Amino acid sequence: MKLRTLRFARALSILGTALLSSQAFAGGLFFSDRGVRPIARGGAFVAGADDLHSIWYNPAGLADVDPSLLVDFAWLNYSSEFTRKTRVVDNQGTVRYFDSPTAKGSTPVLPIPTMAGAIKLGKSKEFTLAFGVYAPYTAITSFPERVNGEPAASRYSLVSMDGSMLVIMGGYLAYKPIEELRIGAGVQMLTGTFRSSLYMSANPADRLLSAPEDPTYDAMSQLNVGPIFAPSGNLGVTVVPKPWLRIGASLQLPFWINAPATIQVRLPSAALLDKARQEGEDANVRFRIPPIVRFGVEVRPVPELRVEVAYTREFWSMHDNITVTPTNIKLHDITGFPSPYAISTITLPRNFEDSNSFRLGGEYTVKVADYKMPLRLGVQYETSAIPRPYLSPLTFDSNKVIIGAGGGIYLGKRWRFDASFARVIATPVDVSPEEAAIGRVSPVAGNPTSAEKINGGHYSAYANIFGVGAEYKF
Repeated sequence: MKLRTLRFARALSILGTALLSSQAFAGGLFFSDRGVRPIARGGAFVAGADDLHSIWYNPAGLADVDPSLLVDFAWLNYSSEFTRKTRVVDNQGTVRYFDSPTAKGSTPVLPIPTMAGAIKLGKSKEFTLAFGVYAPYTAITSFPERVNGEPAASRYSLVSMDGSMLVIMGGYLAYKPIEELRIGAGVQMLTGTFRSSLYMSANPADRLLSAPEDPTYDAMSQLNVGPIFAPSGNLGVTVVPKPWLRIGASLQLPFWINAPATIQVRLPSAALLDKARQEGEDANVRFRIPPIVRFGVEVRPVPELRVEVAYTREFWSMHDNITVTPTNIKLHDITGFPSPYAISTITLPRNFEDSNSFRLGGEYTVKVADYKMPLRLGVQYETSAIPRPYLSPLTFDSNKVIIGAGGGIYLGKRWRFDASFARVIATPVDVSPEEAAIGRVSPVAGNPTSAEKINGGHYSAYANIFGVGAEYKF
């Protein structure tokens, strides 16, 4: 009976691991800061925010925005590699390590938009009302299902996030009572859908994730979260004590995700499970995307030159877990166990840490013939929010440097066109099998199954961000 129970627990882990895929939705939401003009300044755009990108960085900057429309698009060209390392102890106590073939992740050509508009209100035009819709710079990553003809080691963390679509929409109001002060606030909504697919294993062998694992026990799962409606807001202030000096600060409030989901599992073809079936597919996913605090100081020694130093702290430590509550999901006809068996609530540990970002950037406007052309350059260093034991192909992040550059051109008094390029250089990370903390998740309380963790190994990643945009003033 104990052997049957172990087998059943492993089979149930099919659904548990499917639920684990919801982790990508939070951890990978912001791979870098956003906006064609701000990213060219290295994300140093808090005190100097003065166009419609202010809706994300500092809504107080909207007070300096003329009636206008802004549209831009960026492509996050993200690539990553994962070489899994597995620790195996044989019956004689000999420890061996196995490296799986390297799996490479990539993203599709998918433009990430920003669309916003603003109008002036009040007798002295002291109020600015703005609306905007934009998407996070998120890596929608896919990994191959097979490498060198063999099942890819990354398949237990992620196969694809194709079909995910998340946007933030909001309304914002800024007020400039005097020339030395601007204040602003916004009401926002994160909305859309998230999808991820991965393979699970119900292999009853002792070394579940070792080299000889049996692909006939692999099962494909698809997690669909949505529709998502997560309210939030932001506020900011900019002080201008001198014409050449601006000091800004802003607060992005957290997003509280509480969304319906469906879990679809294709059970393995192995004989132990040849009669097994799933009843029901509905669930609920809950977690928090934390607040962000930004500070910046910009100096303008001459009208043509602007330089800003900025600091950002993201409070990811409040993202401690994800709760997944199945709604009447049951498994039937598992050999050696009562049928049906209901799947219970699962809490997935995250244990994230606060991250810090230090930024330096600016722009210098030159005049060529009768055209003004701002040239932009910036750099930032950002620490990772994901502790090393919790890295996986599904949610990879590390300390990184982002170098941005770009420029623009003004055509007449109404048009400005922008272009930018940024290189994201992430530090490679090695997670030893001994410290790896992500394993199979089972809905069975007290499940005695012991298996190798799935996230030990070598990680590396980089990204290029290409962007173009345009602003029109009424």
